[in-house]
Amino acid sequence: MSNLNGRVALITGASRGIGLATVHELSSLGAQVVLAARSEAPIQDITDQISENGGRAVAVQCDVASFEQVQAAVSSTIARFDRLDILVNNAGTIEPIARIDESEPDLWSKAIDVNLKGVYHGLRAALPVMTARGGGVIVNLSSGAATSALEGWSHYCASKAAVKMLTACAHKEFSEQGIRVVGLSPGTVATDMMSSIKSSGINPVSQLDWSTHIPPEWAAKAIAFLCGPGGEPYAGSDFSIKTDEGRAAVGLPPI
Repeated sequence: MSNLNGRVALITGASRGIGLATVHELSSLGAQVVLAARSEAPIQDITDQISENGGRAVAVQCDVASFEQVQAAVSSTIARFDRLDILVNNAGTIEPIARIDESEPDLWSKAIDVNLKGVYHGLRAALPVMTARGGGVIVNLSSGAATSALEGWSHYCASKAAVKMLTACAHKEFSEQGIRVVGLSPGTVATDMMSSIKSSGINPVSQLDWSTHIPPEWAAKAIAFLCGPGGEPYAGSDFSIKTDEGRAAVGLPPI
């Protein structure tokens, strides 16, 4: 179990799913958390709950497709806590699920803005702050879609493949400056996104039984693991909890 006392973590897509589970996991380990999401009302309620339970949390409205908003979220973090130790680039979208010839170009591009450019925006805004302090951890949410072509998911597969390479590039450029950049490939997770996938009926993932999906709390525990000393060997790569080895390292039940 990682001890994150005194560390400050910024989590994007923090209002639900893996993002929300990560907020609670990192806060339970002592981190001060900054919740970023497009809608501020839900994350404000979450921060109020954390504060009532003795934690420290801040909510910031942020659309990761906008670099200005991501940079503002990082600036708000520094203004409130005077540091940024952890960035979790979690925000992402699976919409619109469609074959390439039936896809809407503007919506396809919007998915790239969130899934790929959103991660770049997080890296670009956080890296100067972290290097100035001499270190930090950035966890990018990856996916098996980064290496597997799936019908109806051209936008998602392409963006996750690019994020995998962004993780490797950031590691190459900043590992010697004390920055750990690592990807997490959690497998299929029981979230609202998975509900949309199941409703689409496209490709084998939509046919999986709901019981095969892991809870978002497992992904959150993996993120916490990657933020601690156990995550160091995986820097620059995608760590997977789709294997018994990965789950054992985090302390999760085997497959």
